[in-house]
Amino acid sequence: MRLMPPASRLLALTLLSGLLAGSALAQGMYRSVGPDGTVSYSDKPPATAATPVKPVGNAGARTAAGGQLPFELRQVASRFPVTLYTSSDCAPCNSGRNLLNARGIPYTEKTVNTVQDGEALKRLSGEASLPFLTIGSQQIKGYSDGEWSQFLDAAGYPKQSALPSSYRGPEASPLVAARPATPAAPATTPRPGAAAPAGPAEVPVNPPPQNPAGIRF
Repeated sequence: MRLMPPASRLLALTLLSGLLAGSALAQGMYRSVGPDGTVSYSDKPPATAATPVKPVGNAGARTAAGGQLPFELRQVASRFPVTLYTSSDCAPCNSGRNLLNARGIPYTEKTVNTVQDGEALKRLSGEASLPFLTIGSQQIKGYSDGEWSQFLDAAGYPKQSALPSSYRGPEASPLVAARPATPAAPATTPRPGAAAPAGPAEVPVNPPPQNPAGIRF
């Protein structure tokens, strides 16, 4: 039997090692931390469920809503994230939302319904008009089917939806997070014979306007 030359055997072993490593990466690697803080990697999850395990690589790339995005769409969304700013009773906002949903664009929606939201929107866009769309650092004020589609095309988003049927986008949230109410100070009981403290002057209460944020549609 003829033996392979040393150089040929070394080349064959190198190719075999590369194939095995590529197969392990394709299957996804798992990172685990032991009780003593030792970090180890394996292509199989640890036997004990108590050991913290975190998949790394493509196997762990998921959206905030928990759905798996196709690789190309995930790359575009990471470079040019889309954020839509809307308000209630805003017909153009609904049109813009429908366009993004029809094209399968993963996006975050921020609502502008309070005075604080309106002030934050003015600081962000310089105007108090909705809808307002950002694609990466690009800002688009008002809704225009052609303009929105043009910028989405330029960013590299697909013209037709490539989202999996299991994908669920994040819920819309206020532009300015609501602050917890400050608890009222406990009432003090006046001492016997002491004059009762004067109450605050009555202030006329005006009904809130229909559009407290002062937004233009």
